[in-house]
Amino acid sequence: MNFRISKQIINCSKTILPYILNLSENTIYNTVILSPPGRGKTTILRDTIRNISSGIEEYKFKGINVGVVDERGEIAAMYKGIPQNDLGKRVDILDNIPKDIGIKMLIRSMNPKVIAVDEIGTKEDIDAINYAVTSGVKGIFTAHGNSLEDITLNPILCKLYNLGLIEKIILLEKNRKVKLIYSK
Repeated sequence: MNFRISKQIINCSKTILPYILNLSENTIYNTVILSPPGRGKTTILRDTIRNISSGIEEYKFKGINVGVVDERGEIAAMYKGIPQNDLGKRVDILDNIPKDIGIKMLIRSMNPKVIAVDEIGTKEDIDAINYAVTSGVKGIFTAHGNSLEDITLNPILCKLYNLGLIEKIILLEKNRKVKLIYSK
């Protein structure tokens, strides 16, 4: 048995915000946060969602609607329909639902400007992300890997990369430092 207890680290996403914010359009770039397991992808994603949905004064970034598909309940830590983690002011959360179904549901019914999903990696995930991005919705996603080469060699993730849908790829290094490894 494995128990994962999500924890918030408020403002840990400050290191990636300069890379992913598209300030001229008050949105984000389509971004993948990449690292091997255990380096804090979900924690940074959670705080990024909080920041972009609430707004970021120092960047003059107005909060925008974020749709979260929390398939395994690690991002929001919902309890009786209430998120136990702070995801911000303008957020809609679907938990315990497959990512591909949740992405489509959010787009059709919740008016997200950004979709946030943790640990993409199936063909269905990539197809749903393609649907979202070609519907005019931005996205921030996490995936397992240690380099841009890992993405290009992964038969599933390379499709996302080859479609040209991703604008930024950020690597969380061993020391938890952030490194921009791809920018379109």
